[in-house]
Amino acid sequence: MIDCETEISQGRRFAFGRNWLRFGTLIDEERIADARTSLEAALGTSDLTGRSFLDVGCGSGLFSLAALRMGARVRSFDYDPDSVRAAGRVRREFAPDSDWSIQRASILDAAFVARLERADIVYSWGVLHHTGDLWAAVEATCGLVAPGGTLYVSIYNDQGLESRMWTAVKRRYNMSGSLGRQLLLAGSMLYLGRHYPLKAAHQFVGRVQGSAGRPVPRPRGMSRKHDLVDWVGGYPFQVAAPEEVFTFCRERDFALRHLKTCKGGIGCNEFVFARG
Repeated sequence: MIDCETEISQGRRFAFGRNWLRFGTLIDEERIADARTSLEAALGTSDLTGRSFLDVGCGSGLFSLAALRMGARVRSFDYDPDSVRAAGRVRREFAPDSDWSIQRASILDAAFVARLERADIVYSWGVLHHTGDLWAAVEATCGLVAPGGTLYVSIYNDQGLESRMWTAVKRRYNMSGSLGRQLLLAGSMLYLGRHYPLKAAHQFVGRVQGSAGRPVPRPRGMSRKHDLVDWVGGYPFQVAAPEEVFTFCRERDFALRHLKTCKGGIGCNEFVFARG
């Protein structure tokens, strides 16, 4: 087993699992419902009864749980032992007697991947770009999809120079002590929120005029606070343009069924492919 803890202690990897453990304490039925809704929208179905669902890099386990609630047989794994613990805690609290297995493993471990059964749905949201070898990870993930199955992945958008800037921030975050990390989080929050005053003013005018819409729900049942820490600290970090992901998967006999981009900004582009 590759030593995740050593990479974290040497500043070469963000402690994703510790962040997921903290987020896991917030998981409730509302967040589970939000996660399930986003999964249903992307997959185009609310019923996964009888289908196998493989969660590559399961993190908190929230989306494994959502798939389980949709009727799937769920298998999850993650490289970070704290992520495995976080998912295990969610399973114990919300699905103690379920058909859901959780393992510690890496998608880059060829021997482990070779032992896995191919799944009807292979899901990996915001994971493969943190492995340190994005395209090898995508290749391995593609190979886990059963014939006629579905691949659902999200990968950080390539913003050119800004992506290179964030790579440097993330590297510095993981090499820094507690104070340095707090300063990088504060600076990043100010940078990312530089357009918020205009948005807030627009919403205020809307409320005064009686035209404000209902509040935007939490995306995918997640937490903005934990997403910020994950974003600033998330290293290793690689990116890809949407057309790169599309071309890579098309060459491996996958047809695009769903695409949601981050509109050229920071964040993930998400793809759902059907395997021929």
